[in-house]
Amino acid sequence: MDLPEKFKLRMKDMLKDEYDAFMRSMDETPIFTGIRVNASKKGAADAISALFADLKSVPWCADGYYADKSVISGSHPYHIAGLFYFQEPSAMSTVSALPINGDDYVLDLCAAPGGKATQAGARLGKDGILVANEIVKNRAAVLSSNVERFGLKNAIVTNETPQRLAEKYPHFFDKIIVDAPCSGEGMFRKEPQAADEWSTEHTISCGERQKHILDCAVKMLRGGGYIVYSTCTFAPEENEQVCAYMLENHNVELVKPQNLDMVSEGVTEWSRSNYDMKNTRRIFPHKNDGEGHFVALFRSLDDAAAKDTRKNTAVPCEGEKLYREFERKFLNVTLDGEFCLFGENLYLKPRGIDIDKIKTLRAGLHLGICRKNRFEPSHALALALSGTDIKNTIDFKVSDSDLKKYLSGETIECTENGWCAVTINGFPIGWGKASGGILKNRFPKYARIKST
Repeated sequence: MDLPEKFKLRMKDMLKDEYDAFMRSMDETPIFTGIRVNASKKGAADAISALFADLKSVPWCADGYYADKSVISGSHPYHIAGLFYFQEPSAMSTVSALPINGDDYVLDLCAAPGGKATQAGARLGKDGILVANEIVKNRAAVLSSNVERFGLKNAIVTNETPQRLAEKYPHFFDKIIVDAPCSGEGMFRKEPQAADEWSTEHTISCGERQKHILDCAVKMLRGGGYIVYSTCTFAPEENEQVCAYMLENHNVELVKPQNLDMVSEGVTEWSRSNYDMKNTRRIFPHKNDGEGHFVALFRSLDDAAAKDTRKNTAVPCEGEKLYREFERKFLNVTLDGEFCLFGENLYLKPRGIDIDKIKTLRAGLHLGICRKNRFEPSHALALALSGTDIKNTIDFKVSDSDLKKYLSGETIECTENGWCAVTINGFPIGWGKASGGILKNRFPKYARIKST
């Protein structure tokens, strides 16, 4: 690779005798790609392992596998149904390091495109909440679509600054993910443009921005809660030195991250401080099968904050009646949450969080559209349900020709009546409305695949 000379000199100073091995890995090792199975979908792991034989596990992620995109593509029906997510293997380490409980309130502060947010959201139960935030609007839209595809019920997608969220949610979250914008040195092989834009000054400016983001994150963390901090760069200015700043300026401690014993420890010397960095973790491409990552897990030493800010904000919603009628007629499950109507769009917001005056792209689960005294279910609702949650289903195998017709937007024959879910081996992939032996296709146009 054509790498910046100052970068190479710094890496040689950092790695000493390992430098040559590192440089060989940058030039000769195949780029690592992976998939992460959706842990919130029962049976997803078995379905994927049955279809794709000999998948090699990612050692630091129970749901992660190394994969070849030429074999498993984004147009595969299992990907469309949200059974798995494409993610660089080392990036799976961040959420794997975080001890998430099913009822946690979790914030992913820099969440686009959604790999870490969907990984965290899949580990939450019905009483947990995920707020996935992205400050850049077009990236927030991509994040929202990935949250939808993964079928997360209790996820809110916001488009705010860290400062605004800190003002709104003081000492609110149990767990916070800060996968900070960085100089991207670990992505040089995948994104050569990052190498072209690299400079020593850029790594320093990234470190200052990362400290500011963490300052905001700490304000939102309840006492005893955890922040996992990660970057995809090798620069100490963005890693150990940022950790030293956190220990110097906030009442937190570095704790040993779970599931990462097989990767390298951070280096105290690189922190330019007396703080011990042995509990931080680094993934190097010459040591582990990953592109490059840094992970640190902080625990708040503050007293436990009262949770009186977690209030039920429900107000009567005229769309609830229409949805409940649809639910009784076509579903086998009763969903719980706060019904919110934005124009014609009906959402089921998780209980216990106020999003008033917060720029929000997805206020929980998008249930559907209410118009002219009728309810039409959304694509998000289909992906959030299991096949057994829906009364009328048409199930296909991966290779069925009618499934290909459905995914390309065509009508198919059907013996059901009314709203019906199309499923692939039992996993919902979209809606149709059946009448007169024909299923009118409601698979969204933006997701359709051209028929061949």
